[in-house]
Amino acid sequence: MDLFYLTGQRVADTLKMDERDIKDGKLSVQQGKTGAKRRIEIIGELKVVIDRIMARKTGQKIRSTRLVVIDSGQPMTTSMLRKRFDDAREAAGIPKAEFQMRDLRAKAATDKEESTGNIREARDQLGHTTVGMTEQYIRMRKGMKVTPTR
Repeated sequence: MDLFYLTGQRVADTLKMDERDIKDGKLSVQQGKTGAKRRIEIIGELKVVIDRIMARKTGQKIRSTRLVVIDSGQPMTTSMLRKRFDDAREAAGIPKAEFQMRDLRAKAATDKEESTGNIREARDQLGHTTVGMTEQYIRMRKGMKVTPTR
């Protein structure tokens, strides 16, 4: 889930991420839906997550080059990920209608725009061709930022 959120990519594209896609400190992604290519810098929290993934994979009997794998080392499927997500959401007591897996991509876009103050950076990360499409993803969970009258 961390990899999915931090990169802002679709579930299918996240599950396809591979060690061989990492070059010069960047994770290369070609989005399946649009064909858009992105090189995501491996810095900050994303670096911590990828380092954690790589360390966890060293002790596995089956050695897949995919980044998202199950405990045995085999690549995780969409249905496996969905089951884990649903179980975690249920354990947290969050109703399905309030939070779904696709909401992580919207949260990534919202948080990117909020932290940078630039919706174009969120657009570029998600691989959208228009700002309008990104605006549809952005959730105003925190409310619009305004300044006082004086």
